[in-house]
Amino acid sequence: MAAVTRADAGTPTLTAPPGGAGAGAGLGGAARQGFANLVGVGLAAVAGFGLNIVIARGWSVREAGMFFAATSAFMIAASAARLGTDVGTVYFVSRQRTLDQRDRIRGTILAGLLPVLAVGVLLGLAGWLAAPALAEATMPEAGPGAVTALRVLLAFVPLAALNDYALAACRGFGQMRPLLTVERLGRTLVQFLAVAVAAWLGLSATVALPLAWVVPYLLAAVVALAWLGRLVGRAGRHVARPVPAGELVGPFWRFTGPRAVSSLAAIVVQRLDIVLLSALRGPADAALYTAATRFLALGQLSSVALSSSVQHRLAAAFARDDRAEARQLYQAATGWLVLLSWPAYLIFAAFATPMLALFGSGYGGGHRVVVLLALTMLVATGCGMVDMVLNMAGRTAWTFYNAMAGTVLNVVANLLLIPRYGILGAALAWTVSILVTNLVPLAQLWWSMRLHPFGSGTRAAMALAVAAFGLPLGVARLLDAPTPVVALVAVGGVAAYLAGAWRLRTTLHLDALRTLRRGRNRAGANPAAQS
Repeated sequence: MAAVTRADAGTPTLTAPPGGAGAGAGLGGAARQGFANLVGVGLAAVAGFGLNIVIARGWSVREAGMFFAATSAFMIAASAARLGTDVGTVYFVSRQRTLDQRDRIRGTILAGLLPVLAVGVLLGLAGWLAAPALAEATMPEAGPGAVTALRVLLAFVPLAALNDYALAACRGFGQMRPLLTVERLGRTLVQFLAVAVAAWLGLSATVALPLAWVVPYLLAAVVALAWLGRLVGRAGRHVARPVPAGELVGPFWRFTGPRAVSSLAAIVVQRLDIVLLSALRGPADAALYTAATRFLALGQLSSVALSSSVQHRLAAAFARDDRAEARQLYQAATGWLVLLSWPAYLIFAAFATPMLALFGSGYGGGHRVVVLLALTMLVATGCGMVDMVLNMAGRTAWTFYNAMAGTVLNVVANLLLIPRYGILGAALAWTVSILVTNLVPLAQLWWSMRLHPFGSGTRAAMALAVAAFGLPLGVARLLDAPTPVVALVAVGGVAAYLAGAWRLRTTLHLDALRTLRRGRNRAGANPAAQS
């Protein structure tokens, strides 16, 4: 759940722990980039949420369910084509920059890029040929239009994988701007506008809608690859003899290989339930479940933003064997994650029914799914970006086994529970896999490195969220208070929460944000200090 960059030179230290002189600098840089990422991710999350509302209201429930199932198949294929390189490139490029091994960077990029391109093309071709059988198995009620939709989407799998690879490699260079501008703002907003136009014009859900949704990946991939090429060229400007890619393939894929399977397992857990719902219960249930789980994406925006700013810093800290900096980054980032996400999940649980009404009539039946998964995510975010910490510490084999265990449990539980309980069964299956894939690596981190996320900032953020939102909203719902009264309680909770966060700003490491303006000024005066 995170990303890594080098510690920012020139950033004021922030109560660096003994033996971790650079930890404060890294924490200040992570805070600055996390804040910028949060703005970008917030805009992207709003656009993505709005996109699902447009689809739900612009087409029938059956057509929306068919489209959501088809896009889930696309996301699974794109994740498979990525081969886990979104972690491998960040890990290796960050380490190579930290250890001044710039002669290896170009070869490392090629060692990952070429297999991603080859596998993406093969999967796109296989998906095109297998579309009739896939549609019959997963969307039997959708008709022949499902085949067309699948073929349109799966043809773009290589471009989606290349786009993700290029943006991950840019993060390895410490560059967050490509991710923000190309993916978070560019592709998501263009996608929203294109789908909105298709809905306004009343175009087909089998051709026009998939094209409007997927063509932005082409534009994003072109820009992302050009940006990566410029960074690679700059890094190799003064390198006399670059290390050939052939010499780096072995180390790169020994690290990345396990992650290829575990990253695929993660996307399977997130998306396979939609496909299985469509196959076992029909497209209407798939649409209802998709709408109910989209609120999780809004709650996860803080995790995505913070992971992008912390991942490369953790890789650099582990490369220096600086356990103190890694601990401070992990605990501070978890505190920020809880501070930002717990209020969102508690509010989602309290307002599940009125929020689902945004998707139109027929979607209110998903309120129990929203409540269950929102409460489950409190546990997951409380563990912090635990999977990413294991990856940056080089324990990709462990994350592989964890992901496989979570995936097997998820698939088995879905097959057992969906036929009987429908969308609630899918939510229960996801809950089981979320708990396993967070609590098990949490125990592994403590056992192997004595790392845990429960610093003073994390504990303070948890207590503040429960006091300001959890208890008042819980009591209001238990008393069956009307929605306007619950809304007033939530508004009061926001005021109390902000006041408490300000009072505890030092404990929560929010003082790191004070370096935001100063860091920008220094970076402007010294471009080499930018991260």
